[in-house]
Amino acid sequence: MASDLAQTKQPVKVTITGAAGNIAYSLLWRVASGDVFGPDQPVDLTLLEIEPAAKAAEGTAMELSDSAMPLVRGITVTTDQRAGFEGANAAFLVGAKPRGKGESRADMLAANGKIFIEQGKAINAGAADDIRVLVVGNPANTNAYIAAKAAGDVPADRFNALMRLDHNRALSVLGQKLDAPTDAFERVVVWGNHADTQFPDLTYAQLEGADVMPKIDQAWYTDEFIPRVAKRGAEIIEVRGKSSAASAASAAVDHMRDWVQGTDGRWTTVALPSTGQYGVDEGLVFGFPVVGANGQWQVVEGLEISDFQRPRIDANVEALRSEAEVAAQLF
Repeated sequence: MASDLAQTKQPVKVTITGAAGNIAYSLLWRVASGDVFGPDQPVDLTLLEIEPAAKAAEGTAMELSDSAMPLVRGITVTTDQRAGFEGANAAFLVGAKPRGKGESRADMLAANGKIFIEQGKAINAGAADDIRVLVVGNPANTNAYIAAKAAGDVPADRFNALMRLDHNRALSVLGQKLDAPTDAFERVVVWGNHADTQFPDLTYAQLEGADVMPKIDQAWYTDEFIPRVAKRGAEIIEVRGKSSAASAASAAVDHMRDWVQGTDGRWTTVALPSTGQYGVDEGLVFGFPVVGANGQWQVVEGLEISDFQRPRIDANVEALRSEAEVAAQLF
């Protein structure tokens, strides 16, 4: 039962794109149940889809309605970008065009660029002043970079890309290795891009207050841990026959919840526009160690970067710089 407090609160307006897809299907019920904005915070949901998938999105909306979720104040399905983002306080940009057979990464970037430019413009035109945008659709970092560029009146730091999935994968692999629950670890970070260049970093990691690195051998860290986390998505596709859906949705919930509610000083990984930290080009949407407080992310500053870390971080800078050069041609 919704509390009396929930009855008096204004609903948070939440837009989810790609609403007929598998990730959104796993995400919507979590948002509707209060896992993101809190158990007393009502929500007004907008399911945004392209015309060919609109009927499927209507079916999802019917199921949501039939679930009689007490925090849900409204459910709207639309194919109109401007209407979809009107008044939105939060947006999960899940829908994106995957790379087709024979397409290069540049081809995929160009196709998605058109989508995210349009969505950025719609957010700029009608979203609420406190809008938070989480890009889930790949290539997530550069799609977020494009959307932020297109939404020129919205502060760039309102656009994030999902690297919490990579962070959660790193915690999972580490927990299995050391036979420990994932919430026992702190100060894990995944630097860079949501791609196979990403750098899952245990340099600062702690397990119940003790440094992790003395507990593992360098060969496992370099040859197994880093590539396994970076290529976990491909591994799931090979085993499952489909890309990650429920785990991506769960990570999106974790990301937006911590953005809104904070992390109580704990580190997490967020891809956000760089302001030049750690040698990352200003504006690139890059995975950093952050803490959440007062509804904002704060990059953890002042960390020493070793000769082991530097080239791995730089590889991600170069990859995202190249993608940004492709994206620049779309404007």
